[in-house]
Amino acid sequence: MSAIQYPATQHRNFSVFPIAAFNDNYIWCIQPSATTLVWVVDPGDAVPVIEMLKQKQLQLAGILITHHHRDHTGGVNQLLHHFGKQTPVYGPDNPAIDGISHPLHEEGQYQLTSDNSELSLQLYQVPGHTLDHLAYVIDDALFCGDTLFCAGCGRLFEGSAAQLYSSLQKIAKLPQDTKIYPAHEYTLSNLKFAALAEPDNQALISFAEQAQQTRQLQLPTLPSTVARELAINPFLHCDDERLVAVLTQHWQTVADSAVTRLKLLRQWKDNC
Repeated sequence: MSAIQYPATQHRNFSVFPIAAFNDNYIWCIQPSATTLVWVVDPGDAVPVIEMLKQKQLQLAGILITHHHRDHTGGVNQLLHHFGKQTPVYGPDNPAIDGISHPLHEEGQYQLTSDNSELSLQLYQVPGHTLDHLAYVIDDALFCGDTLFCAGCGRLFEGSAAQLYSSLQKIAKLPQDTKIYPAHEYTLSNLKFAALAEPDNQALISFAEQAQQTRQLQLPTLPSTVARELAINPFLHCDDERLVAVLTQHWQTVADSAVTRLKLLRQWKDNC
């Protein structure tokens, strides 16, 4: 069975296209310009990756992992078996993740290399969803796993609200034209919740209509951008005092800090 081919997004020196996996995962593929090589991000399932690369006549250059959850790592060993054990795998320094050949320890600039390809990227540590979570910025593209979604953010499985707040602030400070590639198609459900938190947000209302039409065409709503998320994502608005009233009304308690607002907002979303 052929994998569905979605349109690619063009960047200066590479293009990015998604491979759908499971119910709502995207495995993002980074193809440097004028090559037949791809780097894949968070391959939770190897089968659709192998099928897509076969369809497109591409070769696997390397793998990037954002965090240890199995829907992001489950396909690594099969990909290594299929494409060769020499394939570099970059990711968190976490023994729970099989196959990491190049553990990444500190934030900063990295030059990732394989036999025939290299990527220059900025690494960010973004704990919250998990403690080991990393995000990768390549030129004007952000691959953020489950830290930030379109109109939402990841659940707090391991980290604290303070950690997640700090991580989201790192993303919010990136250039506004940065394209954001989250790992899940959660946009419509996130927009539904965001409308509860910010019922008067006109940018949110407008984008919700656009996203609904996009999904009706069975196309991804991603990538997003930093500018869009700053406009529509309530989890990036926790410094905005306007959230105080709606959170106070919902929780019957005063949300007197940005971290508290994020915590209460996330708990509200968890219970929806």
